[in-house]
Amino acid sequence: MELSQGKNLGGPQFHSWSKGTLTLERVFEEIVAYIRREPERSYQIIIGSDSAARNPVPLVTAVTVRRVGNGAVHFWVNSEKKSFHTLRDRIYEEAMQSITLAQEFRSGLRDKLGEDVLWDDKIQVHIDVGENGPTRDLIDQVVGMVKGFGFEAVIKPGAFGASQVADRHT
Repeated sequence: MELSQGKNLGGPQFHSWSKGTLTLERVFEEIVAYIRREPERSYQIIIGSDSAARNPVPLVTAVTVRRVGNGAVHFWVNSEKKSFHTLRDRIYEEAMQSITLAQEFRSGLRDKLGEDVLWDDKIQVHIDVGENGPTRDLIDQVVGMVKGFGFEAVIKPGAFGASQVADRHT
């Protein structure tokens, strides 16, 4: 994953409005603490990416931890800016950034919270494609990519993790 590297942090820099700049390890700690405050609740991990429609493209991937029925926390990370020649290439890159981060979170949170937490059922990858507009022809391919990695794929209008949360930071 080509995420922006933090100076002296040894990894990508994540951001949070309430916590500032964080390492991936610190994001895991924040999420574990959030879940352990109310362990009886149900949680979802939602990961989505968005990019601005200009070159070079600033791409943002957001991680939202939703406490079902009672709020959420989110973190985001900026990737290296890239140039894309087609909308298809840009959407594929957004999907791959989300999938890669979803794999990191599935593994990292399973290590910290234990095998009894079934993250496969709780991680959604939100993709910035929908039935209306120029991305409709890409739906089958990117949904297939996400499902191939074992995650639930959500497209617009339900893909708020990409179209609203990540979009807020592009």
